[in-house]
Amino acid sequence: MDENPLTQAFRLILELDPALVGIVSLSLKVSLSAVAVAAVLGLPLGALLALYRFRGRGAAVASLNALMGLPPVVAGLMIYLLLSRAGPLGSLGLLFTPTAMIIVQTLLVFPIIAALARQVIEDLWDEYREQLQSLGSGRLRAIPTLLWDARFSLVTGVLAGFGRASAEVGAVLIVGGNIDGVTRVMTTAIALETSRGNLALALGLGIVLMLLGLLINISIYVIGEQTKRRLG
Repeated sequence: MDENPLTQAFRLILELDPALVGIVSLSLKVSLSAVAVAAVLGLPLGALLALYRFRGRGAAVASLNALMGLPPVVAGLMIYLLLSRAGPLGSLGLLFTPTAMIIVQTLLVFPIIAALARQVIEDLWDEYREQLQSLGSGRLRAIPTLLWDARFSLVTGVLAGFGRASAEVGAVLIVGGNIDGVTRVMTTAIALETSRGNLALALGLGIVLMLLGLLINISIYVIGEQTKRRLG
């Protein structure tokens, strides 16, 4: 008697099927790299927008908030045009590579992290401004202190960004091409294997993706509770 697809899916996971492990590994590599780059760029930018007032700041903040809702397929199209042979960066040959997927996921995650950092740091600066200034700390010197003090809230934003990156399908499909063993990640593989009728692998990847999402949400909840206890 043949196993049903769900049973086969769990067997693939428990036996660490090479195809499944390879797809999951690439997915994590791409998403973690994108989140790391977005955090390195977004946290300082968010802090600068929070602490400094300059002409055009309102437009910059509004643009950052608007980018949080950027449709993934639009982001994918923008990066595709940038990296295609006719594009300004076409000579680099990055299209249909993991690097292109990291770039487009960074574009999607960056505004989430930067916008959260701006709001959190702005609130902290309003609370601790007089104390920091009395210690001789200017706005620029206060950035590392404020980022460290807000680390729990900021980690929540980083995890939310990772959740969006790992669940993305449209943008990575456009710039990655879903090439087997090269750019095939969990979301694109699920879509492909479902259309092929290979439900076992599709379900196995879906289970891993759901577990990953559950882990992220549990982490966000735990960090949120720790933050409440620390502030309480």
